[in-house]
Amino acid sequence: MVNDLYFLAEQLGNRLKTYGYQLVTAESCTGGWIAQAITEIPGSSVWFDRGFVTYSNNAKVKMLGVSQQTLNQYGAVSAETAQQMAAGALMNSEADCAIAVTGIAGPDGGSLEKPVGTVFVAWQCKNGPVLIEKLQLSGTRHEIREQTVRLAMDGLINLLAPSN
Repeated sequence: MVNDLYFLAEQLGNRLKTYGYQLVTAESCTGGWIAQAITEIPGSSVWFDRGFVTYSNNAKVKMLGVSQQTLNQYGAVSAETAQQMAAGALMNSEADCAIAVTGIAGPDGGSLEKPVGTVFVAWQCKNGPVLIEKLQLSGTRHEIREQTVRLAMDGLINLLAPSN
């Protein structure tokens, strides 16, 4: 699986370099794993600006400007929070594109409304719309987090694919 993440990070870097873009990450449930996978790639400093690990709600508010009202109304694990995380990461970096992830990796913390494995991924490039996907993943905590890392990077690769 590690080689798979390395390959995805390498692909993502090549796609970003094609456009001359830099990436910023805003991670909650993955705890910096996306940034770690990216920085395994030699020369990634050309296309990776920085990563925010905003595990607590307080960090989301202070570092990314996520609205406390959004957190109160929708919760940390929501499309609204993921969108604000992506927007805040772009505003607080030199990057052109952002990946933001927030979710419940378990084994505890789930509810009927948001069971363990509920993850929201947001992708946004400057001056473009935010795209958000709700995932319902299964497996152990480690597996849910690893799937999130993979799907987050793969999603941006696909979004940056050249038009045919």
